[in-house]
Amino acid sequence: MLTLEAFEEAAECVKRVIQDTKLIYSEYFSAQTGNKVYLKPENMQVTGAYKIRGAYYKTSTLTPEERARGLVTASAGNHAQGVAYAAKAYGVKAVIVMPATTPLMKVNRTKSYGAEVVLHGDVYDEACEYAQKLAREEGYTFIHPFDDPAVATGQGTIAMEIVQDLPLVDTILVPIGGGGLATGVSTLAKLLNPKIRVIGVEPAGAACMKASFEEGKPVTLPFVNTIADGTAVKTPGTEIFPYIRQNLDDIITVEDDELIVSFLDMVENHKMIVENSGLLTVAALKHLEPQNKKVVSVLSGGNMDVITMASVVQNGLIQRDRIFTISVLLPDRPGELVRVASVIAKEQGNVIKLDHNQFVTTNRNAAVELTITMEAFGTEHKERIIQALREAGYEPRMKRAHL
Repeated sequence: MLTLEAFEEAAECVKRVIQDTKLIYSEYFSAQTGNKVYLKPENMQVTGAYKIRGAYYKTSTLTPEERARGLVTASAGNHAQGVAYAAKAYGVKAVIVMPATTPLMKVNRTKSYGAEVVLHGDVYDEACEYAQKLAREEGYTFIHPFDDPAVATGQGTIAMEIVQDLPLVDTILVPIGGGGLATGVSTLAKLLNPKIRVIGVEPAGAACMKASFEEGKPVTLPFVNTIADGTAVKTPGTEIFPYIRQNLDDIITVEDDELIVSFLDMVENHKMIVENSGLLTVAALKHLEPQNKKVVSVLSGGNMDVITMASVVQNGLIQRDRIFTISVLLPDRPGELVRVASVIAKEQGNVIKLDHNQFVTTNRNAAVELTITMEAFGTEHKERIIQALREAGYEPRMKRAHL
């Protein structure tokens, strides 16, 4: 199990299907965090995520009879595509059970590899129970997305590539859902160099591994709530837990709001789309001490649907004060709207939306409400616009921004 020889075998095996995701040095995140930050862009894999590694390697270890029975698995999307791709490569059937909440893009991508998709349950754990039921009833070979040493071995090949690219790496950050990626990466990293620190990163709303570490055994959360759908797992793997407990140095939890601004950082500074679960390690960079260490952030996937992307961008801009909404009261007389717009234009604010409400009071001659949504360069620029409006005799009131 999870031996150096097994990792070497897996590394050779997965070369048949993976992209060469060389480390990318990030000047932006290095300057922001005080460490030397490198990105491992697994979002650039052929299926859009690292999961193809474990799925393909696991499938390669099956007997011809096990493959011929057909493969079944449960996944929120990335493992689904990995198994579907592996099944197509071996010419066998694949049935994928996905939570009903899975983004449409991940469902369609999985179908595009020839897999049969079944939507069941609201979270991964419910989908997994149903997939195991299908395996028992239909005779399919079940491939667990994370609680399987062979799958974890395939995922761990990432660590080998990291060390080859950056032999003196100090810290590797890996996302944690059920723990397969963290198991493989931490185990192989310690085999290659025990001094490498491997830190797992979980969403605060689905921190099942952190809770399990505190209890000393796998525990089940009563519920999960996070925008990082790929890591929305209530129970970590029981078979892999001993490995991860032995080899993982620490666990960081991050809030969903941190993922939102991390998405903007990746798009604007690296021109890459990274899904919310893949952004966990990016958000965690700011949780590390600035020690000029060589830190690798594993970007686990990039499968994000456009609607989710639009929502994340909008909320990120609002969080960064680049989109904000205010309201001002002004007399209902000609020229007042132009006067307000002139004050904003002078400060280089960009008006996106206006709402002129004449019925905010019963005396419209005394005051009407003008609600303005505008674009700014950031917090300092926003405050400058607000101050200019005050100096012009208005009293801006902040409102919840929305586009």
